[in-house]
Amino acid sequence: MSGAQVIEKLAKPRGKFPHVKVVGDFVYVSGTSSRRPDNTFVGVEVDEMGTTALDIRAQTRAVIENIAAILAEVGGELSDLVQVTSYLVSMNDFGGYNEVYAELFDENGPTRTTVAVHQLPHPHLLIEISGVAYVPASKRSASEDTENAS
Repeated sequence: MSGAQVIEKLAKPRGKFPHVKVVGDFVYVSGTSSRRPDNTFVGVEVDEMGTTALDIRAQTRAVIENIAAILAEVGGELSDLVQVTSYLVSMNDFGGYNEVYAELFDENGPTRTTVAVHQLPHPHLLIEISGVAYVPASKRSASEDTENAS
């Protein structure tokens, strides 16, 4: 796969942009949230009175899982990430976000920048992450060959 791609089994982007774009051996992942294909969000609970509880740990884990699913579509995996940018609505959530991030990455993982933003495209979103991965064409071709053989 090369070029830009919207991945049908994931939540549709909320605008005219792809989930992922491959340029040479680099894979660019658009900002990704915890939104599910049915437009609900991981890490959000609303009780019968309308009180909303948001969970940064669950949202962070879901975002990273969504990025893993995007990378898998182009023959990549989380270990191929070379750079990520994380956007938090509140730096008060940094501890929980950092805790989950550390379960999946260490000092050998991607470079990372984390910034606070005023808001994200939905009030239930606490975090969004974008990334760049290095996935050589030979690895992508091997992945496509395996899929075609199934």
